[in-house]
Amino acid sequence: MTEQTSTFVVTHAESESAVIRDVETAQVHTLGSNPGLEIHDVLEATVAPEPPLEVTWQVIDVADRRSIELVDSDLAPTQHATELAADADVGDLIQEERAGTGEIHVFRVPEAEVESAAQDVLEDEETIARAARLEAVRVEVRRSADDGVLSVRYLPD
Repeated sequence: MTEQTSTFVVTHAESESAVIRDVETAQVHTLGSNPGLEIHDVLEATVAPEPPLEVTWQVIDVADRRSIELVDSDLAPTQHATELAADADVGDLIQEERAGTGEIHVFRVPEAEVESAAQDVLEDEETIARAARLEAVRVEVRRSADDGVLSVRYLPD
């Protein structure tokens, strides 16, 4: 095996080891030590297998490190997000780029399932990986049970 340079999200962290996942390929790497990483950290890094067995990996260079903040907002979706969802069917996902960096994802869900859908998004590791791919540092989840709208905002700052 050889060195790999990519964007990684920390999916598990203990004092002695950590697990990172490549956000592009979903390849998982178990680190033989933990260089101070915490869950949801995002690394632009190079990793290499640890000799002699090459079953664990080590971080050999970090170009950038940031954390992704997950925000369970008590705010309703913006008027724009509600308008995007107005013509959508239940189960539809509408994706829209934000001006500059980031994206807004708007879901139509049954009114009774809005809260559980919001919790699913907040607990899903893919939410963090998507934020890392979009270079976001904050993910804000808003919802309106009355409208059956769930809004996920991937924000650069």
